[in-house]
Amino acid sequence: MKWMDIRRKHALPDVASALPGRDDATPVADRHAVLGTPLLPPFAPHCEQALFGMGCFWGVERLFWQISGVTSTAVGYAAGLTPNPTYREVCSGQTGHNEVVQIIFDPTVLTYAALLKAFWENHNPTQGMRQGNDVGTQYRSGIYYHSEAQHAAAAESLDAYQSQLAAAGHGEITTEVLPAPTFYFAEDYHQQYLHKNPAGYCGMGGTGVACSMGSGVPAGAA
Repeated sequence: MKWMDIRRKHALPDVASALPGRDDATPVADRHAVLGTPLLPPFAPHCEQALFGMGCFWGVERLFWQISGVTSTAVGYAAGLTPNPTYREVCSGQTGHNEVVQIIFDPTVLTYAALLKAFWENHNPTQGMRQGNDVGTQYRSGIYYHSEAQHAAAAESLDAYQSQLAAAGHGEITTEVLPAPTFYFAEDYHQQYLHKNPAGYCGMGGTGVACSMGSGVPAGAA
């Protein structure tokens, strides 16, 4: 691999060097292939959204669609510069985007804290621009919050989990915590990929350090 290719894998582009993208959104199916719920907005008004980057989005999406209280999931690209990027463009390192999973959940059944617990425990948030053997800016750890309540919960959980990781001998968390940027849907074949391809690649793995975030069940929930 050439030096410039290695550098591109670890450095985010600036506006001048980012790919131009396109105006048209990537078409995807109307319904979730597993849950049968809407993949596209508008979503039920009582539901909330979460947005996480944890490495390759195939396994991450499967993790979240299996959690009770999650009503829909979708994979896509966020926190970059190129509008409506393609998978190939994102993998080039020239869009700045991260592979992310959008989660629609019912807060009367499932708390955001429970989603954060799943986030921290199912990837290694100390690895910078990679996740395991997957190397590149699109594999960085990220929490993209939709409200100040989510922001506060994310910051509190990061501080708490950093203490737990340090006690277990791990390094500093590199997770970016940002306001939720524009979410661009990934190509339809990526949506619910491991349902469509059960033997497909899943690079997800955690540190083995548990995250103490409570039960995750809202008070009064059945």
